[in-house]
Amino acid sequence: MSNDDQYGGGGAGGSGYGEIGGTGQTRTRLPDSPSDQYGPPRRTPRASRGLVTVVGVVVLLIAAIAFANQSGDAPSTPTTNTPPPPASTAATGTRPVDGKNAGIPSGFAQTEQGAQSAAANYAVALGSDGMFDSARRKATVQAVYVPDVAAARQSDLDRVYTDAQFLARIGLDSGGKAPKGLQFISRTNPVGTKVEKFSTDAATVSVWHSTLFGLAGEGSKNPVAESWYTNTFELRWTNGDWRVADFTQKDGPAPVGRDQRAASAEEMAAAVSQFGGLTYAR
Repeated sequence: MSNDDQYGGGGAGGSGYGEIGGTGQTRTRLPDSPSDQYGPPRRTPRASRGLVTVVGVVVLLIAAIAFANQSGDAPSTPTTNTPPPPASTAATGTRPVDGKNAGIPSGFAQTEQGAQSAAANYAVALGSDGMFDSARRKATVQAVYVPDVAAARQSDLDRVYTDAQFLARIGLDSGGKAPKGLQFISRTNPVGTKVEKFSTDAATVSVWHSTLFGLAGEGSKNPVAESWYTNTFELRWTNGDWRVADFTQKDGPAPVGRDQRAASAEEMAAAVSQFGGLTYAR
């Protein structure tokens, strides 16, 4: 991957995001025992009121986006107990694409590697805060989805992202804007990709990623929290590029969190503003 301006909304769906989604649910897991057997036992932290609020907000977002992105039966993700060869998880070293469409990387190769790169970049675009802006949402949908799917998705997503009750619950106004003094953050960070199925004109690719979602700033009732998901994209080779036909989302795999000091509201807002996005390449 390479440094680049944050696309698809810079900091933060389709479903959305953070979360993008199909059928994801968010849960908070606390370690039952110390991770370091040689160190002193860790006190299990108690879930605070604020944490419960954050979890509820993220669950709401995932549910809304799942509704907007589902179309008929969700494809099942093949599973296997056989470990992949080392080469399948090692970075290829191939440079990212140079082209862009609506600020989103485009022009991926008609190969397994190209399909994986497309899926990772589309996960970022669809999980960005740009999905909460009508103009950027439309541009993203047109750039990412297969043309014969885009119109239906546009209608579904517009209905979700303009629902006043939904926006109020995550702390945004009717236009999808954060209150004065707060910064809305919805950002997807791919960790890796895996090809489930592949042919020259269709591919199924899973993207494992973390997300940051919430409002950064003094007095935020929905502070920025991290969650983990796996999105499985159904891609089609259309007009010389890979496009999304459908996708689903499931929870995790989520690592055990370390005992680190949580950033202050100011530190989190500054980090997201100052650290630009990336173009992902398999």
